[in-house]
Amino acid sequence: MSTVVSRTSDSRSAAAGLDVAAIRAQFPILAQRVHGQPLVYLDNAATTLKPRAVIDRLHRHYAAETANIHRGVHYLSEQATEAYEQVRERVRGFLGAAAREEIIFTSGTTDSINLVAQGWATANLARGDEVVITHMEHHSNIVPWQMLAERTGAVLRVAPISDRGELEWDRFLDLLGPRTRLVAATHVCNSLGTIVPAAELVHAAHAVGARVLLDGAQAAAHLPLDVTALDVDFYCCSGHKLFGPTGTGVLYGKRELLEAMPPVRGGGDMIKSVTFARTTYADLPNKLEAGTPHIAGVIGLGAAVEWIERVGLEAIGRHEERLLDTATAALSAIDGVRLIGTAAHKSAILSFTVGDIHPHDVGTIADQEGVALRTGHHCTQPVMDRFGVPATARASFSVYNDESDVAALVRAIGRAQEMFA
Repeated sequence: MSTVVSRTSDSRSAAAGLDVAAIRAQFPILAQRVHGQPLVYLDNAATTLKPRAVIDRLHRHYAAETANIHRGVHYLSEQATEAYEQVRERVRGFLGAAAREEIIFTSGTTDSINLVAQGWATANLARGDEVVITHMEHHSNIVPWQMLAERTGAVLRVAPISDRGELEWDRFLDLLGPRTRLVAATHVCNSLGTIVPAAELVHAAHAVGARVLLDGAQAAAHLPLDVTALDVDFYCCSGHKLFGPTGTGVLYGKRELLEAMPPVRGGGDMIKSVTFARTTYADLPNKLEAGTPHIAGVIGLGAAVEWIERVGLEAIGRHEERLLDTATAALSAIDGVRLIGTAAHKSAILSFTVGDIHPHDVGTIADQEGVALRTGHHCTQPVMDRFGVPATARASFSVYNDESDVAALVRAIGRAQEMFA
């Protein structure tokens, strides 16, 4: 049970160009207590909270413009269609895509990766062809390629990571060769926070004729992106990690690849004509968006991207980097805390263990202190195996967090140590 309460803090002042107190005020969910304590939300890698601008936009859609899109000639349908397609253009600019046809709306990063695996990769890979991934991938960027290998006879190869959680670059390069058809890698590791050198990775893969898919679920809300300049072939991200609604996502793909890619799902809105003898498919992007989409969710995603652009990704990044430095120093000073993932270039994610205390117990005690952490393997079981732990506690920061949240995390860890002393 939670109750609404106002929260003030002297630390909520302008920092790194941001007025964090003013930003916090835009997130209604933060104005509450959990178990009698002010809510400290440090589970942003799992999902971000939603600003009032997104909540209000969803309400306006459902209250004033609910209709199906693309097919109606009445006023509400035209309004909804215009709002939906305006988001495609906004996302195109946000990601730096060259054309609106390169933006495909999906249900999330997982759906986007599977769309490429079942569509482009199934059509272009044969027995003995190779897909290279890294040891730090989310299950969503492992399992679809294992399934592809079972269907096609392709071979999955895994680039190792160091004790710091960084890609072992020379060994990654050794895996690339004439049979490499695709490199599928995380842009930012969700359990380690490691930022992968995306530009160098794309260049290396293209040098051997391979295509590149980047899982940007943890990157899109934290790092400025220009997929055209990056020259990446496919880029995937989720709306709910971008301060937007759940059930929304984006697949960016180079236009020539998407045009050649067979549709994975058939149904309404992805056709030009249908007879019992033959179906001809619609042009991009409709060809890859069968059925009624999550219209309200996409419109809410547009409001979220607009909100991010107003705040500024560079300012967000500077603020989060400062918080990461503060939190890393604070947790490193606690006896018994082991940080898992100490890469030189990291996003604002800290995975850790506390002595022999099970991470789930750490998370439960932290929750009683009002601190929301994520515990478990974070859908990266191979990462946990690599570091010899069954699970970690994970604190992940966003633009509405500040030093007082770091202090609350430290107190929660201390409380767990006291209880299990």
